[in-house]
Amino acid sequence: MRLETLIDNLNYIELVNTDDFVGEIEGISYNSKKAQPNDIFICLTGEHVDGHEYAEEAVSNGACICVVERRLTLDVPQIVVSDTTEAIAQISDLLYSSPSKKLNLIGVTGTNGKTTVTHLIQRLFEAENKKCALIGTLGNKMFSSDEYHDAKHTTPQAPELQKLFYEINEKNIPNVVMEVSSHSLAQHRVDYSEFNGAVLTNLTQDHLDFHITMQNYFKAKAKLFENLYTDDFAVINADDSYAGQFLQVISSGVKVYTYGIKMPADVKAENISFDDNGASFVCDVQGKKYNVNLVMNGMFSVYNVLAAITVALAQGFDIENSIKILETIHGVAGRFEVVTRKPTVIVDYAHTPDGLENVLKAAREITPKDGKLICIFGCGGDRDATKRPKMGAIAEGLADKVIVTSDNPRSEEPHQIITDILAGFKSVNNVVVEPDRELAIKEASKIANINDVVVVAGKGHEDYQILKDKTIHFDDREKVREIFEGV
Repeated sequence: MRLETLIDNLNYIELVNTDDFVGEIEGISYNSKKAQPNDIFICLTGEHVDGHEYAEEAVSNGACICVVERRLTLDVPQIVVSDTTEAIAQISDLLYSSPSKKLNLIGVTGTNGKTTVTHLIQRLFEAENKKCALIGTLGNKMFSSDEYHDAKHTTPQAPELQKLFYEINEKNIPNVVMEVSSHSLAQHRVDYSEFNGAVLTNLTQDHLDFHITMQNYFKAKAKLFENLYTDDFAVINADDSYAGQFLQVISSGVKVYTYGIKMPADVKAENISFDDNGASFVCDVQGKKYNVNLVMNGMFSVYNVLAAITVALAQGFDIENSIKILETIHGVAGRFEVVTRKPTVIVDYAHTPDGLENVLKAAREITPKDGKLICIFGCGGDRDATKRPKMGAIAEGLADKVIVTSDNPRSEEPHQIITDILAGFKSVNNVVVEPDRELAIKEASKIANINDVVVVAGKGHEDYQILKDKTIHFDDREKVREIFEGV
């Protein structure tokens, strides 16, 4: 990209030494150590790091231009902007020639369910013989049969995201379904990405360490729907308490579809039942009814499937065929994943009050009358502390036995996190405290009988544990197999 092209399109305050620049901008970087020759270096200002302090290192590594919020003393071309987090999205879009405009891009946002819903949607596209790429928490994949490619964030930073869109175009894949986190929306990572559709799973408490209030959290999520245009579509969970607020921000001309169980909706589940084989219900799609028999279990799975069916409706897919595909899907790694039987041990990513409640209710549905429901969970350090006692109260109310342990304590002391969790309990008679997560799983193996159900919540697909001074390998599923089955 030529500098003139960038300057003509970028919202800037001041240009410094740009007349001296000759050549092409070949890349974009925001980590000074990874800056390459002819990169444009973006000085991002974060909570703990100021990119302006690393500009000199970036230039020494070959960066030819710096985008800054204040003039630097460096003798290098500089573009001064009001907000580099906004500028990086615009520059990334320009560098890769607005790749999202050439895609049918569907964003899925919500506190829980994003990962499962995106995977279901990808499968439905492929059932229609339509190529569809996926971007999300577990990684990026071009096809459902493809291996995951590493993802540091649920939603990548703008340069990586726009490059990924570019690569998807190069592979002639016309459809993309992606998880869109509230952080990415608040931090402008998806700015200049043109979404053709947006899906809301739900909105419950999470990330308040970042958003501070639920209203701020809502406003971040709402940006995805505010930016839809005429003939785009929105899919809204009608049962969610924030559904009305989301509907209000959607522009006229956008096609709106709803799904739910309790409230009137375009796609509705009725006569729901659960057993060891999964969930069954009657699905009413705008008045036409279909019997659905899922391998997946739990009320949250019903909601996830309803969201996927509603996207199928919005895209004009064959609903009966879509349901047949959904009935064959066993779920997503680390999402209500049954790892062992007798006792049944389930590993789930639930790390919010609502997520834990949903998983424990689903587990209770399949717990035999003569069996106990045992819950192992913790809460992450350096994250929203107000959800800790709430999760404690939920675990106490729904499980017969609770083992409180660690879950990525980060810089916090595990015992302090556990103390915060225990504040939500009315009694500690049915609680075991074991900060070591492996020992906590071993404790469950000692007290669990053959008919019991054990839920290990919080980490799901993650294969690491973040401690104060290091990150270690730790996979709940591996530990469960090792401890319960000796594998």
